[in-house]
Amino acid sequence: MTPPPDRPGVLVLRALGLGDLLAGVPALRGIRRAFPAHRVVLAVPPALTDAALATGTVDAVLPAEAPGRAVPVLTHWPGPPPDLAIDLHGNGPESRDALAALHPRYLLAHAHRGPGSRPPPAWRGDEHERARWCRFVAAYGIPADPADLRLPPPDGPSPAPGAVVVHPGADAVARRWPAERFGAVARRLRGLGHRVVVTGGPGEDRLVQDVADGSDVPAGDLLTGGLRFDVLSALVAHAALVVSGDTGIAHLAFAHGTPSVTLFGPVPPALWGPPALPRHRALWRPGPPGDPHGTVTDPGLLRIGAEEAVLAALALLPPTGPPRGDGVDAGALHL
Repeated sequence: MTPPPDRPGVLVLRALGLGDLLAGVPALRGIRRAFPAHRVVLAVPPALTDAALATGTVDAVLPAEAPGRAVPVLTHWPGPPPDLAIDLHGNGPESRDALAALHPRYLLAHAHRGPGSRPPPAWRGDEHERARWCRFVAAYGIPADPADLRLPPPDGPSPAPGAVVVHPGADAVARRWPAERFGAVARRLRGLGHRVVVTGGPGEDRLVQDVADGSDVPAGDLLTGGLRFDVLSALVAHAALVVSGDTGIAHLAFAHGTPSVTLFGPVPPALWGPPALPRHRALWRPGPPGDPHGTVTDPGLLRIGAEEAVLAALALLPPTGPPRGDGVDAGALHL
């Protein structure tokens, strides 16, 4: 992790979740291209090490995390001061100060207005996350393209090639669509002949089982416990479709170009949604702004019914053989 003496280091801070990491890939690609002779290190939670390295944008990671979305301490940086430190974590002084404590030669941060430094670009609350950070680094002469988000498929095989992946979880309750509605979607798609697998992260086994109870997905197609990133990435890369809330696996689908149906709330797709491509459907009910990290399911998210999600999924899936006769009609899914 320590930059060799003859190779200066760039330290980038984005110690958030998987979706945040993937939304930052276009900016990270710009940084990587701009500093080909530097060792680029990304400060991320240890659980995202494999994901960060799989993006191909960094040489190494600095394990860094704090409760919630707080700013971690970075003083365990093992090498000499970075030649350049870049704050992609947020726009507050806390993340700027965490990097400044390492005494980098140059520091780029939204909150940085040091002597002789170029004023940072204005922070815009209505800007898509991918565009935000590309515009930020571009202000310092680092070109980056918000559309440059694709990841190559991993080398390993998928545990369920060609399946529909249903992922009911999310870090916050505010972004979790009800399990019974995910179950209704899974039941309908299975009835039409599609293989459905249900995934869950660590601590979400009960949620996965709740979806299975409402859909009769067999035990062998319940992928619990949190898959290793390489396995999850292969699953998504070779899936027929991903159905989820606004969480990391949706951004992985965007990155692999896998068709997706993403249920948004309380944050609109205009801020965190997929590229504007026909293979992606973002379902969203406009309403008052909400807390994406709240402890109650967003009311707008609850206004999206199972029928709407089923029809969006069917619009993206290839036709299958005759229905299996489970008695479930898309027109009857009014959950």
